[in-house]
Amino acid sequence: MTGFHDPMRVQLEAFVDEHREALAACLDGLTEEQARRSLVRSRTTLLGLVKHVTFVEKVWFDEAVTGRPRAEIGIPETPDESFVLDDTDTIATVRASFRETCAASRRATAGLDLDDLLPGNRRGPLPLRWVYLHVLRELAQHCGHADILREQLLDA
Repeated sequence: MTGFHDPMRVQLEAFVDEHREALAACLDGLTEEQARRSLVRSRTTLLGLVKHVTFVEKVWFDEAVTGRPRAEIGIPETPDESFVLDDTDTIATVRASFRETCAASRRATAGLDLDDLLPGNRRGPLPLRWVYLHVLRELAQHCGHADILREQLLDA
């Protein structure tokens, strides 16, 4: 865990990593059927949620950092499409992809400073500091979703 007096970069990365791990762990002990089970009207399932946050990582730490288009990165054009599961998606494959993507995100930002501008966002250049805060907000929101879905699954 990070300390109160650690540099801001260390604190941001620690909080982001904590939420990444919580999302990867939301699939622990579930069957493939449970991970795919739809409990809400949207496309959101636990497995789809982890697939979606993989998309989020690639949008903010590949597209925004490098400026590469989504088609080249191999991700959908819209967030909604990122929840769609195919027959090859399993707990193991989705979690492995998420963890590999998180590692790539860390590598992509390792040489950057918090005030460095990332050129590849659709809104225009954004500082890495803002990107970390945005990703942390999104991961925290999805951790809450995952907690509720997991509770529903395990109480069923």
